[in-house]
Amino acid sequence: MTAILDACCGAKMFWYDKENPDVTFMDNRSGEYSLGTYQVGNLEKERKLVVIPDIIADFRNMPFPDEAFYMVVFDPPHLIHAGKSSWLAKKYGVLDAKSWANDLKQGFSECMRVLKPNGTLIFKWNTEQIPLAKVLEQFGQQPLFGDKRSKTRWLVFMKR
Repeated sequence: MTAILDACCGAKMFWYDKENPDVTFMDNRSGEYSLGTYQVGNLEKERKLVVIPDIIADFRNMPFPDEAFYMVVFDPPHLIHAGKSSWLAKKYGVLDAKSWANDLKQGFSECMRVLKPNGTLIFKWNTEQIPLAKVLEQFGQQPLFGDKRSKTRWLVFMKR
């Protein structure tokens, strides 16, 4: 078992080392997705998104034992409105508009379950479509600290 779990790794966009041996990368999908094309001089190139997790699983029901990781990174989809085949949906995923609150509550609970006592949970959220306050209501726990100003928020929690 590694020390860190990235519960919704996607294309591992914020990781400096996308093959970090200390991290178990998990996502509910695997594959290569086209995000459209772009021009480079006279050439048209395809923009690709590659999602290759170590484990394919749902963040609401993780296949790990209790207290398995020292750190969990939880960066779930932030959108409830995006076209099914849009590049936004492909890149970031989409939450169900009706069940998003319960889905995030289950995900946070699972992250805490697999976290060791006094372990750290890093939560990333973009406030474009769902305000952070509504998301935090689902968690039943206030973060220790985090960014309060930008649209994309990074928050830190500790398992007590």
